[in-house]
Amino acid sequence: MASGTPQSGVGRVIADRYLLLNRLGSGGMGHVWLAYDQRLACEVALKEIVFRDPGEADHDRSARVARARAEARHAAGLRGHPHVVTVHDVLEHEGLPWIVMEYVAGALDLSALVAQRGAVAPAECARIGLAVLDALTAGHERGVMHRDVKPANILLAPDRTGSPYARVLLTDYGISVRPDGDETRYTLTSALVGTAGYLAPERAQGGPPTAAADLFSLGCTLYYAVEGYGPFDRESGLAALTAAVMEEPRPVLHAGALEPLLSALLTKDPVRRITAEGTEAALSLILTPQPHPRTRLDPASEPPWAGGITRTAAPRTPPAAVPPQSHGGAPQWYAPSGPPSGQAPGPWSGVRGFGPPPAAPGRRRRPRNRARTAVLATALGLALAVGGAWFAMANLPGDGDAKPYGDAVGLSRPLADGDCVATRWTGAPFVGDPELRVVKCLSEEPYGQVMAVFGTASAQDARSAGATRCERRTEETRKKLADVRSYAAVPTADGFERAGHRVACLLLDARGKPLFGPIGNRRPVGMRFSDTATMQKGDCLDRVNDNIAELVSCRGPHQEQVLDFHRMSPDTTLARARRQATTVCRQEVPPDDYGYDPNIYTGSSWVGDSAWASGTHFVVCTAIRRDGGTMERDEP
Repeated sequence: MASGTPQSGVGRVIADRYLLLNRLGSGGMGHVWLAYDQRLACEVALKEIVFRDPGEADHDRSARVARARAEARHAAGLRGHPHVVTVHDVLEHEGLPWIVMEYVAGALDLSALVAQRGAVAPAECARIGLAVLDALTAGHERGVMHRDVKPANILLAPDRTGSPYARVLLTDYGISVRPDGDETRYTLTSALVGTAGYLAPERAQGGPPTAAADLFSLGCTLYYAVEGYGPFDRESGLAALTAAVMEEPRPVLHAGALEPLLSALLTKDPVRRITAEGTEAALSLILTPQPHPRTRLDPASEPPWAGGITRTAAPRTPPAAVPPQSHGGAPQWYAPSGPPSGQAPGPWSGVRGFGPPPAAPGRRRRPRNRARTAVLATALGLALAVGGAWFAMANLPGDGDAKPYGDAVGLSRPLADGDCVATRWTGAPFVGDPELRVVKCLSEEPYGQVMAVFGTASAQDARSAGATRCERRTEETRKKLADVRSYAAVPTADGFERAGHRVACLLLDARGKPLFGPIGNRRPVGMRFSDTATMQKGDCLDRVNDNIAELVSCRGPHQEQVLDFHRMSPDTTLARARRQATTVCRQEVPPDDYGYDPNIYTGSSWVGDSAWASGTHFVVCTAIRRDGGTMERDEP
């Protein structure tokens, strides 16, 4: 976690009121800080404008300042909207503007959510899309176009009940504009306003900002959420812009019911693109699908199985004009029919069309041995009943060779809570399903682990809600680990019975690389870490040697405690990281930020091979005593 520059770092007071606590993130215009409002005694978010180029022309600097004021003005006009981050104030400090905004505790932007935990289920995508569309529509009604709708500008946060990601908020109106207003459009001369890969083709070609262009960006955003990558992702920004103008989006693989809407939103021609009203209707239908209308037969006609007489179709009668039915209101073709005129009732005369055939003219019917007929009929009925029962038992769903999670996953038995599972992805990690194999826990083989198992009402319920529920059930552990993602092993329709109606929630390495050792609370005290992949925040450790640490109870004496993780720059080699990690941890994750007395404690680090093999480049930062002694349970 970067602490910022000396001029704008932690502890600085802005406008004699806002104490900067830590940096939440950075964007195209500057940094966003968590700050403490000393006047109102509450936390707020402050957006700081940063000029990275000291030689930036004065008019460009003026444009940035003006855009910040415009952001505050436009967003403040949407104050109180449930899906827009509230802007409280805009102020100037040392000649630069700062925007005071609502602090959304526990928020994660959609881009980070997908990067960390995988693509979002179509129904959840529809919920997010409806919220963002509501925010955009509110702005469009005021004549304000957002112009930068993208996953990074959509925040997902817990609601008052603590349900994660329940709140959906659109943020960053920094480049929004009223196309019909008289204000200056603050666009830098060397830059195209917007984000490559999410910019509508008409905007990429220099067209004006419109509501239709925002809808195209929304389509790109929903595509990213449900597929895990953008529809026009390319190796460079210019290539992405070109693709948005000239090429069709990549075919969807996991969009499901969202596919037709995504196609309509990503239509190149803005005139033919779906409207906000149509988008709202389509998203609402995905969230609350209408029941499939049942086929209603014409009461004036008979079903094809009602008799052997060929009939012409009767004209359909409007419902209001249908005459009242006799026979208790049942449709006519269910009504029992009497025997033909002059004929005694027979054993099959109760259902129309199944009466005995009329006798041939001029021939007498031969008498039958009714007793023999009854015996034969009884035997035939028993044979049919036994055969039907055998067929039903032989074809019970989920029995036999059906695999619980399908052929791709390959397991022949359902996963149980705590199972250790080795994975092999045939394509890109977390795109599709991996081949899974249960392995022995605490073995040397790399694996992930089942962290929870829960039941579902149906295979469809498992498919639609399994991934989201697994996210929630593994959230606490994921927050403590550096680089893991959840994966929901969802039973197929054929394997639903075999899986025991249950979904298994696994934690795996976020980039498809191996994890070594048990995860979370499944790690026994005394286990030794051969790698940093399963170390987690709050762990208490004893150092066995420079390459091995032992997990010990924090209630007793221990040599160090894990504080957090720090990602080294991508060009840092493993050897260089081993030399520099402790110095970097002391600077970026100082123990005094966690309540440790800097006169007694200092920082240390662990570096694992897997972090460089996976490309994550994270190091584990810990606190130790300066005198080399042990820490006790009553210490921070």
